[in-house]
Formats: sequence, structure tokens, C-alpha cells
Amino acid sequence: EAFLYSSHCGVAAEQLKNNPRHKAYLEGVSLCQLKKLHVLLRGHLRGESLAESLGKIEQEQNIDPEEDMNKLDDEELAKRKRIMDELFEKNRKKKDDPDFVYDIEVEFPQDEQLESCGWDGESCEEV
Repeated sequence: EAFLYSSHCGVAAEQLKNNPRHKAYLEGVSLCQLKKLHVLLRGHLRGESLAESLGKIEQEQNIDPEEDMNKLDDEELAKRKRIMDELFEKNRKKKDDPDFVYDIEVEFPQDEQLESCGWDGESCEEV
């Protein structure tokens, strides 16, 4: 079951957020938070503990780096892409962040022996 990002949870969260009666109260609440809340409530109604529901949310938000995404169907692939986009935005440094640095310079140690990759040592004529 697509747990956190199921269309049912997303639709319910959007309807709640866009409802004129609740709009003023939920203006500062993100759609993602409302989806999580909906998942927690559904889990509670199914008899799941809070820890079980939170564990499913956590599992649903993680990306397995070993997973072959070429084997996923379009819906599952879109879900993984949404998760990666959210993680990127969450971790991205913005100009307004207090620890933002515009131009980072890194010096790499030169005393180590550099290995050739093989492909970069051939001339263009050999190819």
C-alpha cells in the first residue's frame, strides 16, 4: 500500500486545507504535515500504535540507495522523485540561511598518489 503519499491521503489533506471554514487556521500548516496527520489518524482508526504509524511514515520517506529504480512503475518512480525533491529542498542552503556561503573553496591534498582511471589516459586518436 502506498502509505504516506496515497492519493486518498493527499486528496483529504488538500480538501481540509482548502476548506473555507479551516483555511484561516491551516494557512501556516504545510500540505505535507496535513498528509502525515491524516496518515496518523487512519492508523489510529485501524488500531495501530503511534510508534507503528510513525515507523511507516519514516519508512515511506526514505530512499534505498541500492534500489533499482529502473524496475519501478511510473507511480512508484514518481513517489521516489517527490521524496528526493523534498529532501533536496529541505537540505538546500539558501541565500537567506545564516550559514550560507557563496563561494566555497576546497583544497585537495596533493601529496597522495593519483590513480589513473584508464579511460582518461588514452588519446583521441586511439578511440
